[in-house]
Amino acid sequence: MKIIRFTNGFTIEYGIIDGDMIRGLAGAPYGGINLTHNYYRPTDMRVLPPCIPSKIVALGVNYRSHGEEMSHRIPAEPLIFLKPPTAVIGHEDNIIYPPSSERVDYEGELGVVIGSLARHVTREDAPKYILGYTCFNDVTARDIQARDKQWTRAKGFDTFAPIGPCIETELDPSNLTLETRLNGEIRQKTSTSELIFPVFELVSFISEVMTLLPGDVIATGTTSGIGPMRPGDIVEVMIEGIGTLRNYVVKRD
Repeated sequence: MKIIRFTNGFTIEYGIIDGDMIRGLAGAPYGGINLTHNYYRPTDMRVLPPCIPSKIVALGVNYRSHGEEMSHRIPAEPLIFLKPPTAVIGHEDNIIYPPSSERVDYEGELGVVIGSLARHVTREDAPKYILGYTCFNDVTARDIQARDKQWTRAKGFDTFAPIGPCIETELDPSNLTLETRLNGEIRQKTSTSELIFPVFELVSFISEVMTLLPGDVIATGTTSGIGPMRPGDIVEVMIEGIGTLRNYVVKRD
């Protein structure tokens, strides 16, 4: 089931993809899927980010190949950091290139959307707390990251957390093909089977540190092949079974 969040310009609703139509949901999808009899044409709607996270918990160095290309040691336990919810944008939205940076990179990732409050969750029980999976781009001002020696500013700019286009609820996250394309060229390609710390382990580990709330997102880390984007570029993150998240890089007005 593919869940989307959308607007007709007057109201914001959740729905599911039903053939070539959107079928509405009664309220948010957390705690149960309650379908309505309302159907909408996708061409009449604007797709929004599929969730509104209170926080984005992201992973650093969770693919061995990315650690090698960045000359980072492979961590003994998950290396987590936070991106602010104000960074979130959706499918077909613009990534705004900040004037304070001279290199802004794409990082295509699998996103995990939490479905219910999760605290002290075991690895075995982790699937019960996951609503589904989405595409994520951990946009990073690489030069600022190098200068600051920590990641908050480099990864926290407005528009630096594209999420979407949907949340797929019926998916095994253990072996999904992921590609990132820049202007149509494949720049990253991997399988989630290459994650150092897999999805269910991440949910358990993070929930021992902080309570995860419905709608929160775990960005599971990127593979090798990261690189710069420039204004005018189109970046796409494609994940098997989910779809394609497309965004446009623009200068700040």
